[in-house]
Amino acid sequence: MIRWHLLELSAQVYQIEKDSQEFPIVIFKHSPRCDLSGLTKQLLEQQWDYPSTEIRTYLLNVVDQKDVSNLVAEVFQEYHQSPQLLLIQNGECTYAADYPDITIEEFKACFVS
Repeated sequence: MIRWHLLELSAQVYQIEKDSQEFPIVIFKHSPRCDLSGLTKQLLEQQWDYPSTEIRTYLLNVVDQKDVSNLVAEVFQEYHQSPQLLLIQNGECTYAADYPDITIEEFKACFVS
């Protein structure tokens, strides 16, 4: 089960960049208005098998938090998409996928614990 932290503030983006030096962080950008985004989130949650102590997971609503979403794109140099899954490690985005390419198998291959 994924324990989501809501990503709602610009300051959190810079904290994520810093914290990712200590542990990996996932950001899932989604639009609650988009059925494909909801389905992707649901499939990700069903297939997720990492403990919350191993990876910190953030959920970013791109509709309500457009400025924060744009800042994530700028800081981690990943063009904005939704839905989009980002893995942040050591201050950098080491994995980025958007629909329909978000798969837990590819994510696991890129995850370095």
